[in-house]
Formats: sequence, structure tokens, C-alpha cells
Amino acid sequence: MSEKRKANRAPLDIYLNKYMGGVPYMTRAADISQEGVSLSRLIEPQHDARRVGLQFQLPGSEEIIYAEGEVVREWKELGRKEQSGVRFTLLTERHRKMIDAYVDRHADGN
Repeated sequence: MSEKRKANRAPLDIYLNKYMGGVPYMTRAADISQEGVSLSRLIEPQHDARRVGLQFQLPGSEEIIYAEGEVVREWKELGRKEQSGVRFTLLTERHRKMIDAYVDRHADGN
């Protein structure tokens, strides 16, 4: 894929809930940006859902972030689980600011 990422990304190694059809499935985050998050599939079934709900906590925070997103990319790397890129489509201003601050502190410059 030749499209370059537009936003800085920060590593994010956490487990979170990914809701599909109202059912939560555990997934694992790899990184996050102001625009979205990269996820690795753990126990969710095969699906065609493009719109998902997310529920997670940033490291060092007690607050639970609720977001909605759209799966915009899926891929599989050799020897690794299936992964997806989710772009945030609905996020409160407070949660957006929390993510922005986290990314600013931990961005890898990519």
C-alpha cells in the first residue's frame, strides 16, 4: 500500500473491547494516532463489519474511552495475527484531547 500515514503514531500495547453488532470481542492495540488505532485480531469471528465500537483505557489513565470507528484497512503479516486499521468516526472532545496528549508524549515520528 503506497498511502502514507498523515498523523504521528504512538505505540500502544493494550487489550480493548471491539464491539461488532453490539457484541464485545477482545482485541489488542499496536499503535494509536489522533485519527485511529491499529488492532490485532485475537478471538473475534470472521466478519464483514466495517463500523465498530471501541472501549479502552490509555496507559496511566483510569478513564474509559468510548469511540466508534470504521475499519479502513486489513492485513496479515507473516507469522502474525490478522490486523486492522480503524479510523475514529465518533469520539467526545474530551477523549480526543486525551488521545492527542498521549500521542504527543509517545509519538514515534512515523
